[in-house]
Amino acid sequence: MSEIVNLNKVRKDRERTEKKAEADLNARKFGRTKAERMAEAAREAQAKGRLDQLKFEDE
Repeated sequence: MSEIVNLNKVRKDRERTEKKAEADLNARKFGRTKAERMAEAAREAQAKGRLDQLKFEDE
């Protein structure tokens, strides 16, 4: 005898697998390493600090 299978569970498992594969592909294509994110954050902080130094204050 064959085993009873819940078709909704099979469908949801298949969709989860497809979404996981697509997410992995996007992470590889668009993702950045932790070092890249930290370097960009440091550059942004440095640029913001430089901009604040050049700001005129009206009294």
